[in-house]
Amino acid sequence: MRQPLEDRKVTISRAKFTVDYPAGFMLIAAMNPCPCGYFNHPEKDCSCAPGIVHKYLNKISGPLLDRIDLHVEVTPVKFDDLAYEASTTGSEEIRLKVIQARMIQEERFRESETIHCNAQMSSRQLKKHCEINSEGKEILKTAMEKLGLSARAYDRIIRVSRTIADLDTSEKIEAKHLAEAIQYRSLDREGWGG
Repeated sequence: MRQPLEDRKVTISRAKFTVDYPAGFMLIAAMNPCPCGYFNHPEKDCSCAPGIVHKYLNKISGPLLDRIDLHVEVTPVKFDDLAYEASTTGSEEIRLKVIQARMIQEERFRESETIHCNAQMSSRQLKKHCEINSEGKEILKTAMEKLGLSARAYDRIIRVSRTIADLDTSEKIEAKHLAEAIQYRSLDREGWGG
């Protein structure tokens, strides 16, 4: 699954021929934080033995995890928070922002036949379309060192921050966009699983 995620194609090789099939897809996955499901739970205690959580999280290989753009930890929501009616951004407003961001990306890649969105950018295109100021570079450097991120995770953070900037209708990637993108890499955090 790693190669189709990366290359957006599946290659089947046989003795006399090789065939490439397009495989552009979006992988959405969910998992419990541990076998019992209560690791990092705000109210319930995890009943897993020491080391079990780390072993459980290691079932997902690092190379596969590197190829997933967003890792988000979702904690349980209390009833009072669910029942509380606060003014929030509606689905229609979010939909319009997404459409606008996709139009920005279509314009950015109008000269390319194979690239239509930020997720498809090559490393060379990242340098062209994702210029980062000195403050942003310092944030990235700190994240790379503290979280022990790979070069692939670095590229993913840049792509996600470019998309966040597009949603914010910002021409440049700002420090706040990078900081938000780094927050979406929760499984990269050393010691997250115990």
